Amino acid sequence: MGEPIYFDNNATTPVAPEVIEAMAPYFSEHWGNPSSMHRLGSKAKRAVDQARRSVAALIGAEDPNEIIFTSCGTESNNLALKGNLSAQSRPVSFITSAVEHSAVLEPLMALNSEGIELHKIPVDPYGTLQQDVLAEQLKNTDTALASIMWANNETGVVFPMAEIAEKVKEAGGIMHTDAVQAAGKIAIDVKTVPVDLLSISGHKLYAPKGIGALYSRRGTRLGALQKGGHQERGRRAGTENVPYIVGLGKACELAMQQMEKDTNHERKLRDRLEAGILATCKGARINGDTLHRLPNTSNISFEYLEGEAIMLMLDDAGICTSTGSACESGSLEPSHVLRAMDVPRAFLQGSIRFSLGRYNTEADVDAVLEKLPLIIKRLRELSPLAAD
Repeated sequence: MGEPIYFDNNATTPVAPEVIEAMAPYFSEHWGNPSSMHRLGSKAKRAVDQARRSVAALIGAEDPNEIIFTSCGTESNNLALKGNLSAQSRPVSFITSAVEHSAVLEPLMALNSEGIELHKIPVDPYGTLQQDVLAEQLKNTDTALASIMWANNETGVVFPMAEIAEKVKEAGGIMHTDAVQAAGKIAIDVKTVPVDLLSISGHKLYAPKGIGALYSRRGTRLGALQKGGHQERGRRAGTENVPYIVGLGKACELAMQQMEKDTNHERKLRDRLEAGILATCKGARINGDTLHRLPNTSNISFEYLEGEAIMLMLDDAGICTSTGSACESGSLEPSHVLRAMDVPRAFLQGSIRFSLGRYNTEADVDAVLEKLPLIIKRLRELSPLAAD
């Protein structure tokens, strides 16, 4: 068997060759500490500053100093939520959605167990936030911080962030968005969308694992979770990971250059993949809003089948997919996202997420359309409920 065919880009992307090339000198030639005053340190600091400008440009931030480098999206989310809470002088309540990633839900549940008020806003059967419920909750909640994702990692559904953020700001709240799946895939402009805090993860947009960023709008109160040095203007202590910061900056530059091309390429392949699956696999349905979603993501359920079995048989055939979030891998529980959408019980366990990327090809899609119908047919023959 040759190289695997990869349809799990929402879990992680490969590191782009251009990113590897940009990072390489900062492992060997330019290895100085950016806090040092000598020439090696100054070279590293200039590289960090350039990367900060590139990340800011990707999301439309006018001030690069609003970008804080972190280790990953999870750290960015925790810094946004806990850091803002620690900086408040009066009690804060949190508002979130029922379909957030665990990197938001888990810290919020931990804060809730400590007595912080938490409200989860439901979604409709298409995975879209119920904004009337959000508006009502904002009306009844004091000093709220809302943390609502820009795009869902399992279904690809894109939330109307401008409308959501405006509601939160009108109610006097603070707006955080987990934009880990959105950044680099769809246009983001914090000049026109009034978010206060926005999380990014490098390994979702062809940078390495182990690097992320948090946008913190000027004037937003944010306490540091890590105490130590003065790095990141006192907001995140610790010597900067210069090669990986450089890699994230380069990945953001590439995303700006290639976003339209990538979007058209991925959407074309995804639509072809979905049409072929629906035509050849009995009992298949697409989960989520098919209009307002990421161009690369397709979440498909197969009636009365187990998604894990489908995924493992695809893997045996050399095709990498997932049943949802990689961070939830190993859980026997149905996806909390699909449960929140009231996906029918017959389809709840049988979901597969195909998340395409820059390097996927028509041949990759053809391979899925060749292998998957046979896998579904075989599993249906083995399942009493799914059998014809």
